[in-house]
Amino acid sequence: MARPKVYSIKLTDDERSKLNKMIKNKATCKTVLKRCQILRDLDEVNGCKLTHAQIAHTYAVCPATVSNLIRDYINKGIDSIIRYNISPNSASALRKTDGRAEAKIIQIACGPAPDGHSRWTLQLLEEKARVELETPISRETIRRVFKKTNSSLTGTATGVSRRRKMRNL
Repeated sequence: MARPKVYSIKLTDDERSKLNKMIKNKATCKTVLKRCQILRDLDEVNGCKLTHAQIAHTYAVCPATVSNLIRDYINKGIDSIIRYNISPNSASALRKTDGRAEAKIIQIACGPAPDGHSRWTLQLLEEKARVELETPISRETIRRVFKKTNSSLTGTATGVSRRRKMRNL
């Protein structure tokens, strides 16, 4: 088994001031805030002289997070620590519709069915949404919208029936 690499972190005054500025900034997200605090505590000059396990326990992170933070600092510098990168595979990055498009789809489905049809189908909604929305939306995305809002195309789900009741008042 290989021996783990040991890095010593000695922050410059400029780096230390950047970290403190990020820590004091109220708009800093929690992830970046923890990274900055951990890196500040790992500093050999002004740090708190705790082990990696103690720092991980203090900030409620995995010890691997501390190791990865050190590796990123050594390889990429302080800018990689204070920048928050959202993964392209995250749930918010994968969303195809926003709230406006979802509302439009539900509005279409709550309206009268097209001529010759007794109710809306996913295919009919897809065709209508393609006309009314500027971005094309697949049937699967429309299905997810109805699942998320606890609605159905028949109007028997609680979400659709509540909207119809509110509209009739």
